[in-house]
Amino acid sequence: MTPHSDKAELFRSMHMPHKPLILCNVWDAGSAKAVQQAGARAIATSSWSVAAAQGYGDGEELPIDTALSVTDRIVRSVDLPVTVDFEGGYAADPSAVGQNVRRLLALGVVGLNFEDQKVNGPGLYTVPEQVARLSAIRIAAEALGVRVFINARTDVFLKAAPEADHAGLLDEAVARAAAYAQAGADGVFVPGLKDTSLITRFCARVPLPVNVMTARSQDIGALAVTGVSRISLGPNLYIDLIAALEHEARACITG
Repeated sequence: MTPHSDKAELFRSMHMPHKPLILCNVWDAGSAKAVQQAGARAIATSSWSVAAAQGYGDGEELPIDTALSVTDRIVRSVDLPVTVDFEGGYAADPSAVGQNVRRLLALGVVGLNFEDQKVNGPGLYTVPEQVARLSAIRIAAEALGVRVFINARTDVFLKAAPEADHAGLLDEAVARAAAYAQAGADGVFVPGLKDTSLITRFCARVPLPVNVMTARSQDIGALAVTGVSRISLGPNLYIDLIAALEHEARACITG
């Protein structure tokens, strides 16, 4: 076993229903070190926050070379397992996705989020399209010889209209999760799904560890009892910190 493999196995073992891994998503080496010092068990990035910290918008506007450079500094700055929000893999074609993921994993990353929405495009990839893309990631991970945790994100709920009935979308999300599991995914991430009763139903129907996102630390206890194995804070820490910075700067400047 290598240190990379050891961290990957440790990270995998942290995903337990009803005892979820809490991820306070970071955006650079400094924020990663702060989260580690706070007692975190693992480090996760937020693509939104990483891009914003570099002056870019979300949606793969941040150049991949810059994204990888930031990731490299994070991995080198902490002792914990690091998982990366890799959006859509910076490509549509499965072979190109696989090449980009190989570059990411070579940095010592033990996991990645990979979404099924078409970045800067309409809607979601079809299930067969996304299965092919996920399969390419699994092949890239196996070639590295490390059991990297592939967290397959579906945007079924996030892309739905605000007035949409999320209960009516549950079957589609479950079907996608099943297909993604067959393609080699290790977990499923359902941002936008917030109703705890629906989360409980989703967890009961999906064999993979389930990841949800919340903006409030106060919600973690209520989410844990649903059966989720992972809870992310997404860009919310960055948003709150920048708002506080702006507030203090304004107070200093204006007196």
